[in-house]
Amino acid sequence: MSTISLVMAREPIPAGPSVFLAGPTPDKSVPVPSWRPEAVRALAAQWTGEKPLTVLSPESRKGQRADRYETQVNWETDARAAATAILFWIPRDLRTLPGMTTNVEFGLDVATGRAVLGCPPDCPNPERNRYLIYVARRHGVPVCTTLTDTAAAALAVVAAAGAR
Repeated sequence: MSTISLVMAREPIPAGPSVFLAGPTPDKSVPVPSWRPEAVRALAAQWTGEKPLTVLSPESRKGQRADRYETQVNWETDARAAATAILFWIPRDLRTLPGMTTNVEFGLDVATGRAVLGCPPDCPNPERNRYLIYVARRHGVPVCTTLTDTAAAALAVVAAAGAR
């Protein structure tokens, strides 16, 4: 049976097949539910690899924030670099999930061959994802409109890398 291992922010990053969950993180100042638990469920439902799949989340376990901003940024950068696939899910809402850092991360990762992009057309501000979708298509990055399809695209990247 296939298994999923969830690694949260600033925890050790293991070797093996992995997917980093990139996208806007809810802020405590405007709390909204995180989209990441649903992404983990979508990945778990579809993972058929022989090895366990590590899902790397930049959110903190039990809401424990990093001691320093740089500590968090360094972990996220290292986790994205180590990931077999980078799943970008951007349910853009300029009020609650603006995703400004996500824009930069996508720009850094778009040409790696490991990124997939998910942009729900029914999010509050889908017009703010138009440029990312354009850039993704120019670079041959899969573009999806549901989290389930985005998870499937990320797992296809993992399979293509031979990390099953």
